[in-house]
Amino acid sequence: MTTPILRIRLEAEEDVVAARRKARAIAAGFGFSTLDQTRIASAVSEIARNAFDYAHGGEVTFAFDGVSRPQALLIDVRDQGPGIRELESVLDGTYRSSTGMGRGIVGTRRLMDRCDIESSAARGTVVAMARFLPFDRPEMAATGIDAIMRDLVQQNAMGRRPGTATSAEDAARRSLDEVLEQNRELLATLTELRDRQDELTRLTQELEATNRGVVALYAELDERADELRRADTMKSRFLSNMSHELRTPLSSIRALSNLLVNRLDGDLSAEQERQVLLIRKSAEDLTEIVNDLLDLAKIEAGRTEVTPVWFKATELFAALRPMLTPLQTDPSVKLDFEDAYGLPPIFTDEAKLTQILRNFVSNALKFTERGEIRVGARLEPDGEHVTFFVADTGIGIAEEHQQVVFEEFGQVQNHLQQRVKGTGLGLPLCRKLAALLGGYVGVDSKPGVGSTFFATLPLKIEAVIGSAADDAPGGPAIAHGGAS
Repeated sequence: MTTPILRIRLEAEEDVVAARRKARAIAAGFGFSTLDQTRIASAVSEIARNAFDYAHGGEVTFAFDGVSRPQALLIDVRDQGPGIRELESVLDGTYRSSTGMGRGIVGTRRLMDRCDIESSAARGTVVAMARFLPFDRPEMAATGIDAIMRDLVQQNAMGRRPGTATSAEDAARRSLDEVLEQNRELLATLTELRDRQDELTRLTQELEATNRGVVALYAELDERADELRRADTMKSRFLSNMSHELRTPLSSIRALSNLLVNRLDGDLSAEQERQVLLIRKSAEDLTEIVNDLLDLAKIEAGRTEVTPVWFKATELFAALRPMLTPLQTDPSVKLDFEDAYGLPPIFTDEAKLTQILRNFVSNALKFTERGEIRVGARLEPDGEHVTFFVADTGIGIAEEHQQVVFEEFGQVQNHLQQRVKGTGLGLPLCRKLAALLGGYVGVDSKPGVGSTFFATLPLKIEAVIGSAADDAPGGPAIAHGGAS
């Protein structure tokens, strides 16, 4: 509901002054700050001056909107003049007038929260302005409006002093008072602007200091990043060099162990044979670790080449079966390969895929005390990816540890940890190899039930473009391609 407060007829010069004074007084009654009171009074004064100068009169009405949220002081200025001919250009700021009318309207729109203008030659001009009440002020009730209206009546009574002063002298006195009040408002505004300028200067200095700190921090981060890159490069180079250096003596140990076990240098006692076999087994385990380190170092150094070929999953499993059978030393664990005849040919690096599956099976054999290990593959619903998996009935992995096993040197403590040895490099290597082939690895596991490690790869790797990728799978050369 809109509540009327005051109406002022603009019939003389002093009426414009009165409109400004009443606007300030009403704004003060609504609890606006001193600066907002000045803004409201200036807006009313500008529009009332336009109505008086260009339409030779009009009226200003003040009202209160207590229904909308936020509540608002409403001010309408109406006249019956010729209207504003260039209203659109006035509103967009392109109109230039020697009298300054356009600048006054544009400035008023900035001072008020809402300023709507309707103008025509037949009906004159209506400027509807609104200023929202301060958010920190309680909602205005009807009693508050009554108090504002009583104050206005009291101010009018006080303004009519008894005596001999003529109406012209009284108007001149009110105009002088208004000029003095405007001067005080101007000084207060300038003081506030100066304070804000000082605050802005201080904030600018703080921002410049912060910016210098940020620049220095970025420079330090870049330096640390360079150091980390150099350290990573040195680590990869060290691992690569040391892996090569270790391979030679390990090969000698394995060769000499085989000579002794095969009795090429004389007979061995049972205890001597057991010790030589232990030496050979330790050398083979160490060789496997060294190979994993070298592969990781080559991948991190970007020196690993992907050599894709066309092959079928059935052929891959046929080659894997004799390779993985020697790893199966516990008769209580069965190793099965599922039928993969329905899968289409695959174009990827067969040797690296073999390495992934070998690590999966080796890991499953370590942590499966009884049951079975199944190796299989399935085509994904999108028809463009294939998933190779190794499922076991082992001890399983808790959900919170399932990502740890794919981190370098990451191991999960369990009751089999003392019996099976490892460095935690096999699964991280699988993750990086799968990424090289454009895929990813993962695990589904439940403690006490078992684990399924899988690698999902594209049927045709996109990173390699060559004649081999364009050959139709199924020819003689493709059917036997890529043995690892």
